[in-house]
Amino acid sequence: MKKWILTLSCGDRLGIVAKISAFLAHHHGFIFELAQFGDPSTGRFFMRGVFEFQKNPLSPSEFATLFNPIAKELDLQWVLHDPMQKPKALLLVSKQGHCLNDLLHRSKNGPLPMEVAAVVSNHDTLAEMTRWYDIPFYHWPVTSENKQAQEERIADLIKQEKIELTVLARYMQILSPKLTGLLTGKAINIHHSFLPSFKGAKPYHQAYERGVKLIGATAHYVSDVLDEGPIIDQEVLRVDHTNTPQELAQLGCDIESLVLARAIKYHLEKRVFLDGNKTVIFK
Repeated sequence: MKKWILTLSCGDRLGIVAKISAFLAHHHGFIFELAQFGDPSTGRFFMRGVFEFQKNPLSPSEFATLFNPIAKELDLQWVLHDPMQKPKALLLVSKQGHCLNDLLHRSKNGPLPMEVAAVVSNHDTLAEMTRWYDIPFYHWPVTSENKQAQEERIADLIKQEKIELTVLARYMQILSPKLTGLLTGKAINIHHSFLPSFKGAKPYHQAYERGVKLIGATAHYVSDVLDEGPIIDQEVLRVDHTNTPQELAQLGCDIESLVLARAIKYHLEKRVFLDGNKTVIFK
């Protein structure tokens, strides 16, 4: 039997779960997962359910016709997702390949249910790695003179390939507000978790000089404020004085790859809800 994922949000009120559950039961929907959260700070309610029709399955259009009266009554923002459909993804990279290699491997071998449609880079360093996976690689260098034109090429590629998720897999360029506006809720970035400390080049060397005891990584949605979008996932690792700067950097690469892949998986499985400047995540 085919499974479906229903996600919704609305103003919090009494009886939402009861109405949704009763609707699914009435139409022979067997619920496998059901998670909900009411945020007292925003007054918003969020829900994610996984179900299948055990008989008389409804098509998406039939479901919408029958569900719309409840959606109107509760003022729902809702989407019915088909988990068998792999969304197209675009990966943006620069010179560092640890996140790219990890994502290409995971997407090719199943853990990440997405189709990588293309890789775009402002350097050609990772072209060979990308093409080994038989994925188109676009080398579009960025200068102060062509930055706007290059972003327009990225936007055109997103439209042309029907890209649903853009991933900044260590893409060392600052996106313009115009492009981040286009990608709201549809682009994920990864960076080390020292920020706002240790900005710029060699952050792990800077951290070593300061004797840090924790290193980590943060994955978040892209916003028009640099590195301050809604956080999806984070990880930390305890280190000490015996770790060299090179060891810290390697450990950082490992954590960045793990956190980015985890954040993308949550997004692909429709587990992430935007709640103002933060996220609600049903793990």
